[in-house]
Amino acid sequence: MASAIQKIALNASRDIPFNKLVLSQSNVRRVKAGLSIEELARDIERRGLLQSLNVCPVLNDDGTETGSYEVPAGGRRFRALELLVTQKKLVKTASVPCVVREAGSAIFAEDDSLAENVQRVALHPLDQFRAFRDMLEKGMSEEEIAAAFFVVPAVVKQRLRLMTVSDKLLEIYEQDGMKLDQLMAFSISDDHVRQEQVWEIISQNHNREPYLIRRMLTEKTVRASDRRVRFVGLDAYLAAGGHVMRDLFEADDGGWLQDPTLLDRLVMENLSSAAEDIRAEGWKWVETALSFPWGHTRDFVEIEGTPVALSDEETARLTALHSEQETIEAEYAQADEFPEEIDMRLGEIEQAIEALEERLVSFDPADMARAGAFVSLDTDGTLLVKRGFARSEDVLAEPEEGHDAPEGDDDALVYHSAGGDGDGREGAPDTEPEEEDGLKPLSDRLLTELTAWRTLVLRDAFAANPHIALTELLHTLVRDVYWQVSGADCLEAYVREIPLPVHSPDMPGSLPAHALRQRNEGWKHDLPEDEDALWQWLDGLDDTSRMALLAHCLSFGINALHESSHGPSLARSIRERLARADRLATALTLDLAEAGWQATVENYLGRVTRARILEAVHEARGAEAAERIAHLKKADMAQAAERLLDGSGWLPEVLRTKGAAEKPEPADTQVYALDGSEAPAAE
Repeated sequence: MASAIQKIALNASRDIPFNKLVLSQSNVRRVKAGLSIEELARDIERRGLLQSLNVCPVLNDDGTETGSYEVPAGGRRFRALELLVTQKKLVKTASVPCVVREAGSAIFAEDDSLAENVQRVALHPLDQFRAFRDMLEKGMSEEEIAAAFFVVPAVVKQRLRLMTVSDKLLEIYEQDGMKLDQLMAFSISDDHVRQEQVWEIISQNHNREPYLIRRMLTEKTVRASDRRVRFVGLDAYLAAGGHVMRDLFEADDGGWLQDPTLLDRLVMENLSSAAEDIRAEGWKWVETALSFPWGHTRDFVEIEGTPVALSDEETARLTALHSEQETIEAEYAQADEFPEEIDMRLGEIEQAIEALEERLVSFDPADMARAGAFVSLDTDGTLLVKRGFARSEDVLAEPEEGHDAPEGDDDALVYHSAGGDGDGREGAPDTEPEEEDGLKPLSDRLLTELTAWRTLVLRDAFAANPHIALTELLHTLVRDVYWQVSGADCLEAYVREIPLPVHSPDMPGSLPAHALRQRNEGWKHDLPEDEDALWQWLDGLDDTSRMALLAHCLSFGINALHESSHGPSLARSIRERLARADRLATALTLDLAEAGWQATVENYLGRVTRARILEAVHEARGAEAAERIAHLKKADMAQAAERLLDGSGWLPEVLRTKGAAEKPEPADTQVYALDGSEAPAAE
């Protein structure tokens, strides 16, 4: 015979006057968290008490009930009611709904308190979104909803933003098939079809990061930080009927413009208007373009102009700006960094000085009548005007020597050559030979090792920037097609992996080496083995993935290596290749120090002269630091210099990126011992 299931009995519920309740010391919640007591009191005032208090009788010493009850579970609600009584918004004898635990129960008060605080499940974000949506549909504003739940309106806006996500994706999220940050990434677009297409693509891929979702959803849009937007102005774009996508969950730098065609039309209209103003100056022709290709002026003769002299007022202004700049820099010479307002002021001064020193140029009216100007956008979104270029057929007389030199002439692209001193200048054979301990040229082996590091970092930065990678590939192809570089195949564009057999011991374990290996293994894992299947797989990739794979493959062909040259022809070829590598490094804002290169005895300091070691310390830490180690022997000096240069970000000339921001002047604020180690401060 089956035993009967024992029935449970629920605790009795009754209304108890508030003045008969006392807070129990058995309440386990001691740390303040979540809604404040004041906010909870306002919520009870608005909607009443939604949850009963858990109480148990207070007993005398003889075990009889006193008529009072202690509250082990519901302490925050008790304090909120107590605050309302203090504020005279609730009478102290008001009835409070309570669930009463019988005296002598085997369940401890702490057990009840812990259970009430632990055995609760936070509201699912999707349920919160649906509740906010229902309240909105019933007439409440976003601000009213935020006030009702004591959150800022931005939280309500974020949750309601999920209304823009496809119901199919909401269902996937509800079934734990997608993470919340992925769902939030989809909310930047209201195109449900595209949202579902993107999820279909990334759900079959190992990379499902939110940034990839955002990138795929915005690949046909224009960032608000784009130079075209800065030139036209976001307000003008919106006034013309354009729309902007915003991301309420992440910093979106102003959002994404959804109508690139409209934006480009506005840009060209503004450029055309500017071109008319330039033409009115008296030029024969004016050409406009969003940007002109590199070397577009090579077939033109550049007309020389005369810089316009500064007025007395401008000269005084320039002198005052320089004086203010020097005063500020002297005042904060010992500071680690400038205060924010001072840094902003220095930036304003530098811009004003640059505007005054970059003088306008006046041209002879006769020259202007046969020459023209190019009008385009600069990288910062400002108008870029290049005046004074004449077509060869419009030049009546032979141009002066040097006028017809093409941009990128060999003399302007000197990097370094075998026998050079590594500072960007070719060697001067007519000068006196330097002493043994002077600034001797870096050895070919050391130059190769240093440039191997630079090549590796350049490859990693190149592979991580598909835009630059595609620009470089197109640049190569355009040179081949339009400049008649010979080729035999149907498409003479290929990548030949450049080996790096000569390198310093620290390079294989570096951050860029790890990033390249990780990126390579990720793609290798996804590639099909069959060649035909590979083509089909590539054809089916989305544009973002294709661009990333293109950049990765092209990176193996990056060659910024120094090589010994024999003969002028090979030397010129190496200089041209290194100059193009410099251009690519500048475009990628390459920083070898950020990538992990640091001067050590093994990779640099132990292999150069004492003069080069002192030069490095002087540049990084100042003259006083260099003087402190100048008396040491070469080996000890190299060890001391390694400690001094640690964390300074100093780079040899060959590893620096041309056009990069200069490092701040060193301040000798740290005290060093004679061997380069930190010395204790004097008491």
